[in-house]
Amino acid sequence: MGELRRGAVVAIDDILVASAETVAADHFTALHARGAILALTGRRAAVLKLRAYDGDVARLALPHDRTLVAALSDPADDLSMPMKGPFETLREGDADPARLAIRVCKVARLLPAAILSAGAGGGLQVEGAALARALDAATLSLERFSDAQVPLSLAPNARVYGFRPSDGGPDHFAILIGDPPRGEPVLVRAHSECYTGDQLGSLKCDCGPQLRAALAQISAAGAGVLLYLAQEGRGIGMANKLRAYALQDQGYDTVDANHRLGFEDDERDFKVAALMLQSLGFGAVEVMTNNPRKTDAFERNGIRVTGRVPLAVGRTEQNTDYLDTKAARSGHLL
Repeated sequence: MGELRRGAVVAIDDILVASAETVAADHFTALHARGAILALTGRRAAVLKLRAYDGDVARLALPHDRTLVAALSDPADDLSMPMKGPFETLREGDADPARLAIRVCKVARLLPAAILSAGAGGGLQVEGAALARALDAATLSLERFSDAQVPLSLAPNARVYGFRPSDGGPDHFAILIGDPPRGEPVLVRAHSECYTGDQLGSLKCDCGPQLRAALAQISAAGAGVLLYLAQEGRGIGMANKLRAYALQDQGYDTVDANHRLGFEDDERDFKVAALMLQSLGFGAVEVMTNNPRKTDAFERNGIRVTGRVPLAVGRTEQNTDYLDTKAARSGHLL
């Protein structure tokens, strides 16, 4: 992931892969000379009116102009550059390497756009099958690496546990408050990190108020767990969340902004929350959430849900459209 972020080329089996967002100029020139392709998600292809013959991914011959490739990958200038074609969209051959390359870009928190070319090369060499297994949500596992008492202003009797995922993504943390009995349903909040809301006090979302309200409510109840998940911006990362905010400033709602970037409405996988609870010895929960997708995810991954506790706090003049969109288009119960 780090190699792609710094603009290098990675060899996945016999396919050379680079991020369309970060690829260095000399690598771009070399890849273009090899007859490389540009892989975009089906979501981004739909915005660009490109044929995605493979459904979830579109492959096209790599344009020679890096500026054009950047415009295909990043929607920031879509309104000022609406016409970008024509392009040669590909339909022959195996699309799985393109899918894997896009998945790697997503895990690296880059734009979901990759450049691929057949051939061997120097630099990092990766076995494709092993990489695919590591990034497969179905086989995701967690390693619990440390824990310590961390008294919090809203929950003095708190202990924090660290978990490292097998896909190479960032660490997740569980805040255990009090001493909940393992044989009974535990009050749980699965909270996705939000740097702007949790730490900067952003008024564009309700994340900070939800975090603080959940900690206070669990503490008042005497015991429970807050799962702090490293899934910034519904799983697209901080940089891409800023891009989504910029698109919202252009008039797109939060769902359409994600689609224009090439992402799904919500890229999070709440399986990690279930794995954290199982590691801590819990099998049944009362979930503090407004998002039915979270309760469904717990049930699918072996955690019994006995109830849902609403957490409707933090509405502001600045985020009311965002919250209304979550209710209308993402099914949140607000």
